[in-house]
Amino acid sequence: MRYYVTADVHGYFSELKTALKEKGFFEDKEPNKLIVCGDLFDRGEEALQLQEFITDLLLKDKVILIKGNHEDLALDLLHNWYKGSYLQYSHNTNGTVDTVCQLTGSAVSDLHFDAEKIGKDFLQSPYIQKVIPAMVDYYETEHYIFTHGWIPCSTINISSYEKEYALIENWRDANVDAWDKARWINGMEASHKGVIEKGKIIVCGHWHCSFGHSHYEGDGGEFDNNPNFTPYYGEGIIALDACTPVSKKVNCIIIED
Repeated sequence: MRYYVTADVHGYFSELKTALKEKGFFEDKEPNKLIVCGDLFDRGEEALQLQEFITDLLLKDKVILIKGNHEDLALDLLHNWYKGSYLQYSHNTNGTVDTVCQLTGSAVSDLHFDAEKIGKDFLQSPYIQKVIPAMVDYYETEHYIFTHGWIPCSTINISSYEKEYALIENWRDANVDAWDKARWINGMEASHKGVIEKGKIIVCGHWHCSFGHSHYEGDGGEFDNNPNFTPYYGEGIIALDACTPVSKKVNCIIIED
């Protein structure tokens, strides 16, 4: 099977289309699927177009969706809607509220007058009813594991800036809380600290690729000094988050497995 793999599209549908077109996705007649390693929305302004594109691929069984931390944020926003979660600073700065407005055809100012209706409309959106329910924590093939942040592992803060990581042998059977935490892990840092799956390559998103290029290859800075947002390849890892709001690109790779 041929897989077109991307991550952290964050509502930038035009950039996703460009990346897929460059890789030949739309012309490919061989058996293939798109894998999205989490974080579909919450940054760009094309949530409706992206929602339509993804739901169409779901109907055709042409996409595998991995749950990201921003999908968790969307569900948290929805579950606490009547507690005024749409007013929370974090839901606004992370773009979750903006996604709600895009998908319901609302303006942020409308939330002050018609929050109940907007919440109900968001609940009935394809994103909540079809897209998120189709998501999995990880997808595995013979040689690859696809996830968002990283596979569940134990972490210890050894300073304000550094963590130690330890592999959980039965991570595939980890509980919901462990997967929730794993979606926030910097996979490049975890793999560099030795948390990898022997015989497999873990393909992830969540953390900007420039982190790995900067810290482990000496290639540019994370956000300045000519940052490198192309896919990061390390031992047991391929990281894909292109930090699209900054780079204006979505990374896409092709994997045959």
